[in-house]
Amino acid sequence: MNESDIFGSILIISWIEFLWELYLSVRQHKVYTKTTTLPIALQNAISEETFLKSRVYALDKSNYSIFKSIYAMIIGTATLWFFVIFHIWQQSKALLALVNITEGEMKISAVFIILMFTLNVIISLPLSVYETFVLEEKHGFNKQTAWFFIKDKIKSFIVSTIIMVPLVCGIIYIVKAGGDFFFIYLWLFSMVTLLFLMTVYPDYIAPLFDKYTPLPEGELKTKIEELAASVNFPLYKLYLVEGSKRSVHSNAYFYGFFKNKRIVLFDTLLKSHSNEGEKGCDTEEILAILAHELGHWKFNHVTKNIVIMQINLFLQFFAFGLLFKYPQLYRAFGFMDEQPIIIGIVIVMLFVFSPYNSIMSLFLTILSRKYEFQADGFAKTLGKSESLRKALIKLNQDNLSFPVYDWLFSAWHHSHPPLLQRLEYINPGIDDLLGLDL
Repeated sequence: MNESDIFGSILIISWIEFLWELYLSVRQHKVYTKTTTLPIALQNAISEETFLKSRVYALDKSNYSIFKSIYAMIIGTATLWFFVIFHIWQQSKALLALVNITEGEMKISAVFIILMFTLNVIISLPLSVYETFVLEEKHGFNKQTAWFFIKDKIKSFIVSTIIMVPLVCGIIYIVKAGGDFFFIYLWLFSMVTLLFLMTVYPDYIAPLFDKYTPLPEGELKTKIEELAASVNFPLYKLYLVEGSKRSVHSNAYFYGFFKNKRIVLFDTLLKSHSNEGEKGCDTEEILAILAHELGHWKFNHVTKNIVIMQINLFLQFFAFGLLFKYPQLYRAFGFMDEQPIIIGIVIVMLFVFSPYNSIMSLFLTILSRKYEFQADGFAKTLGKSESLRKALIKLNQDNLSFPVYDWLFSAWHHSHPPLLQRLEYINPGIDDLLGLDL
């Protein structure tokens, strides 16, 4: 294939993926439009008023999502058509020349990454502002001030740059020095980097954006510790994160390796900390949510995902090793006289592997749904069925999540099963499906 064929193929694949996503979004939008009555299964659990609010919220989000996808496709097509990546690479050289720094691939690549980050912030900023201060504000979820939003963006840019620039330089060094089997060293480097970031992120990076404090002494903390002890979960610390300064959406998760597990609760999850009237969950509902999270730990879902991710990454690095010296790939993006490594990574990983990434994403979505059912099943074995049912309805209600979905849209996008499927699964009258291949 020559560079014209490669360019045309990439452009066609991009448009096919866009049209597929647009088709799915339109299908789901029709569901929001046509579903005007509360499902029978929820008629005694969610008020008609809340259902109507969730429908309006869903329609607004759907309109925004469709516009966002069209906006992204226009930007993506323009990026390809006008060789934007090539021009940013040339601009990186020019900036180094302005400050009398001798050119070198690592230096150019470092500036290139910073410029790409900057361009991405500029392009995405209008959408981000609209989503936060119009869409989320309209439906009562946004709690950010303009200054908080600006600080968040600045900190995110700085942290991303500090992480990515050394990472890119390390990758370039490994590719240059690793010989024919550089992809093995690159894979090992990526695995070590991932584990390192997973270790330092919760303790050193996440607190830069949100305030984390130990969960106060009381009934909730005591019962969480008892629940963890009952399944031999090596709980090390319990944290409360001040998510209410950002949004009233709620969440809970755990992290950590070996015997140093931490559980994090968003303050918006706790009814006692909620400033939104009846929003938030009571103690038993929170315990049920955590029982579900403990199910992920019990079945080693995080570890399994890491293994799958690393196998996938190894295959991609191996393929990159076969393709990155192919000159037509670079010429398709405007690079006629040079083949920078970082550009090769962008071309192969983002464009050449785009169809493969879509298929892999679908596989991981299917697997994730199975994991979610297993975790719900584990909560059932701990006697949390009724509390989990109430908690799921409460979270759905608090977040104004619409409970009805088009089956194809849901199968492609939802890593968590929709509410009605989960309620059916955890119903005490249903046989234990924990071992069923869902």
